[in-house]
Amino acid sequence: MADSSNLPITYPKPPHPLHQIAENPTHKLLLKQWLKEQELILNRISLKQTQIDSTRKEITQLYCLFFLFHSTALILLFGATSGGTRTQLCRRSCVPSVSSLLCTLGFVWAIRYKNDVESHLEKMLEREKEDSKLLEKCVDELKRKGLEFDLLKEVDALRRAKSLWVGSEPVRKWSGRDFVVLFLFAAGCLALALTRVVLCG
Repeated sequence: MADSSNLPITYPKPPHPLHQIAENPTHKLLLKQWLKEQELILNRISLKQTQIDSTRKEITQLYCLFFLFHSTALILLFGATSGGTRTQLCRRSCVPSVSSLLCTLGFVWAIRYKNDVESHLEKMLEREKEDSKLLEKCVDELKRKGLEFDLLKEVDALRRAKSLWVGSEPVRKWSGRDFVVLFLFAAGCLALALTRVVLCG
């Protein structure tokens, strides 16, 4: 009969972290909530991306309408110069000039507003992506550690990371959108000057 004292001592293999989570109601509930939150964040990211694409299309349409309006107006004014004397047209030039100026300001305001909307949506999208990364990191840690996952410590770290992300927004500086708006305003002023030249030149 073999001596049992010479047999190697075998320790029970610890259960897999996912089995530990399944057996612990608190960890199991937390994992479900985080997975659901991940799905919600992905849906919000998709929605924000769709809204940004739609806003960019609207901005492009405003650009096209801006140049189409001024081009059409100048062509009509060139055609109108053959229908009357320069003196009569010059006296009435205030009407098309004021109309051109008002339309220019309207287009510039609309484009500026849409640019601000796009910028706001981009910031929200970046925040959602950052939240998704942080949440994915916590989910991976929970799956890897199982019951060794410290709920209070990890959740507190997640909250601190979110607060740092919210507080780290850079100060707004001049961007390419601002220069585009200035260019459009300058183009509108040039169109106004051409209107005066056509009617009074």
